[in-house]
Amino acid sequence: MSNLDPSFLLTTTGAATHPGLVRPINEDRFLVLPESGVWAIADGMGGHEAGALASQTVVAALKSISVPVSATDLLAQLEDRIIRADAQLKEIARQHGHNAVIGSTVAVLLLFNRHYACVWSGDSRLYLVRAARIVQISRDHTEVQELIDQGVLHPDEAKTWPRRNVVTRALGAYDAPELDLDQGSIEPGDVFVICSDGLTSHVADDEILAHTVNEHPQAASDALLALALERGGVDNITVVIVRCSGSSPQEGTAS
Repeated sequence: MSNLDPSFLLTTTGAATHPGLVRPINEDRFLVLPESGVWAIADGMGGHEAGALASQTVVAALKSISVPVSATDLLAQLEDRIIRADAQLKEIARQHGHNAVIGSTVAVLLLFNRHYACVWSGDSRLYLVRAARIVQISRDHTEVQELIDQGVLHPDEAKTWPRRNVVTRALGAYDAPELDLDQGSIEPGDVFVICSDGLTSHVADDEILAHTVNEHPQAASDALLALALERGGVDNITVVIVRCSGSSPQEGTAS
């Protein structure tokens, strides 16, 4: 990312979330903060409503990111909030006692002028839709993904693997927060999709593509949520979709 005028971007956002058809509590939380160039999803874990508290803690920390003066500033603010949230989650777990582990995945999209950064920990995903193609930017931090990478498990087998939902990274759950970063340049018409695993458990990448190519981000978000619910909705489901286009400095940034 580079220090450029943030007014280059005009963004349109859509978002939808639902507890699903099995779980009584929605432990997903999302953030839409276009004025600061931040969009995010957190998927909490911990049981007994602690998962909802975990994801809310992460989103509350990210919500305090102020309007950046540069891309470097935006990344630095994100790092600071992630460290804070991780510490808060560990303190909450300590107060719960009994070796409690209270954690949350996080997937964050940062936009500053002509550049994006995707930052994640866990199995909430980030996709880029460009030129009628979809690419998964994030790589799941899960046991099953590690087995696939090692050649032990075929991707088709992973869909029914008993421990497919076990994450290997999450805020609050390990000694120190570990995140991956991918960044690049934005092209007008780019669409970013952020989602929890409750969506991708039921909806394939090509179906996400089909809804995001031409539909308004809110219509696409609603349609993808409905599709996941139609297919069982076994987990909490959250999706945030951000469409980017060029703008003049006078137009500013919209959400």
